[in-house]
Amino acid sequence: MSSASVTGSGSKRLVVILAVIGVLAIIVGILYMVAGSSLPSFMTAGSHVHKGNHVARGSVAGVVGILALVGAWIMKRRG
Repeated sequence: MSSASVTGSGSKRLVVILAVIGVLAIIVGILYMVAGSSLPSFMTAGSHVHKGNHVARGSVAGVVGILALVGAWIMKRRG
């Protein structure tokens, strides 16, 4: 097994992981922005999210999602 195939495989995995994290973060951001006070219980269990700041949390999740997708795109172009 050559080192080139191992590196390519690791890069491909990183692209997939970053893309999945990016999509999930964007979905969570949209849920925070739209659903606000009626978030699913698994997102607020044992948390202080009940008190608000939904727009801020949604914005941060959206930015993280976009950055993860951009990182995946850059990694894809390099490989």
